[in-house]
Amino acid sequence: MISDVRSGTSSPWGSPLLGPAEEKAAIRRVRVQLLLTAPLLIANLIGIAMTIVLAGFVLPGPSMFTGRLLLVNAVFTPLCAVAALAVGTVWGTVAGLRTMRWATDPDHVPTPAEQRVTVSAPRWMVLQQAMLWTLALIVLTVVYGVIEPGLIPKLILAIGSAAIVVCANSYLIVEFALRPVTARVLQADPQRRRGIGVFGRTMLSWLVGVGVPVALAMVVAIWALADPQVSKARLAVCVLSLGGSALLFGMVLMAQVVAATVAPIRGVRQALRRVENGDLDAEIALYDGTELGELQSGFNHMVHGLRERAMIEDLFGKHVGHDVAMAAIASRPVLGGTETEAAALFIDIIGSTTMAATLPAPEIVGILNRFFDIVVDEVERHGGLLNKFEGDAALAIFGTPAPLEDAAGQALSCARAIQRRLRDTSDLDAGIGVAAGRVVAGNVGTHNRYEFTVIGDAVNEAARLCELSKQYEQRLLTSATTLTKSAPTEANHWTLGEQVTLRGRLQPTHLALPHTP
Repeated sequence: MISDVRSGTSSPWGSPLLGPAEEKAAIRRVRVQLLLTAPLLIANLIGIAMTIVLAGFVLPGPSMFTGRLLLVNAVFTPLCAVAALAVGTVWGTVAGLRTMRWATDPDHVPTPAEQRVTVSAPRWMVLQQAMLWTLALIVLTVVYGVIEPGLIPKLILAIGSAAIVVCANSYLIVEFALRPVTARVLQADPQRRRGIGVFGRTMLSWLVGVGVPVALAMVVAIWALADPQVSKARLAVCVLSLGGSALLFGMVLMAQVVAATVAPIRGVRQALRRVENGDLDAEIALYDGTELGELQSGFNHMVHGLRERAMIEDLFGKHVGHDVAMAAIASRPVLGGTETEAAALFIDIIGSTTMAATLPAPEIVGILNRFFDIVVDEVERHGGLLNKFEGDAALAIFGTPAPLEDAAGQALSCARAIQRRLRDTSDLDAGIGVAAGRVVAGNVGTHNRYEFTVIGDAVNEAARLCELSKQYEQRLLTSATTLTKSAPTEANHWTLGEQVTLRGRLQPTHLALPHTP
């Protein structure tokens, strides 16, 4: 399952109670079942206690603790409570097992039917709670009403209020416990959203923490106005009790709602920090079926897009050079070029024809890769751009598209470094030519297919010098003109030689060779 394993958190579903992402499926199933059963049982026990307190001590009306009600209070009502808890626990467990049966297989992709059952589990379990409390309301009201009709209003208010509190709390409990299973569903179908939403959760908290106590207080107030027998002391007890319950249950429910809201946001925030630090492998578990789940899903889509962009940029940079790629990304590329000052380095392997005829293809590719490893490493180290691979030759440019201080000097220094490394670490022999001057650099091709290229006399001269260098021991040539364009620190490594007329050129070129080590 895709989760927060890569984002480095031990609680991928927003709480340590739900366990780690790498937990075994059988253990997770037991954990989720316990998180479903125990809190629901506790919530119902709290609801029963709330009913007893409201009906027996808070709400005005006849007392429930009389001799005529002794048998009902001591035997019938406790049996009903125990039976309801047992039925609710078994019923809820069966429903939970039905929801999680498919989830025991970590490789199983839930079917649409399994997805519907899982996402509707909170509503169905709350409906079960509501049915049991409604049945209790009917049975107890009838039993107590037959013996003491004056208890009917108290029981309706007490049991009804407790039922609302239990059902609201149960929904949040079930939604929390089923997060790991819901995550599997949302992973299979991210568009399947069936939760009540952040607004619904907030209104649920308001209903339990504010709505029910205030409504009861209003009912008691009307009751006191209509019934003069309701004393000020009883009214004060009612107000204090209902106010205290509003504070208590409101705090508990609001804490649950806030925790459910903050957990996904916290996960997204932590993952955003990792992305900000350059970790594009950060990904969060999608477990919330509300608008916050859309936030989680949106983050994962965003990171996926960033990963694709980074991969494309990397591949693009490897094909055309990092500087060219960044220039193309930063601005809209157009066909055409601009004239600029730059230096060109041309390098070609000597004896490549013989090598191709005598060596197997895989060995030739390996030799070329080792050769270009050296060339690319030195060109990039000296601030140049490896513009083209041409079989067993390569063209490097210095000074465009990114400006470079002393482009000619850097190209000459790069050429000497390449030649030195080839002689020290490789049995390959290569001719190198370097020339500097005015060139035209830009995008050449058509509107739907073009490449960055450099043309001009300096490029042609570098190619001719490379061809001629194969006749010299140093295997490296440049021109006196190029030396004058470089810094003295680099020019001092070179010695002027003879003048020759290069192939295809009209004017003679004054050659320069590096000092013989």
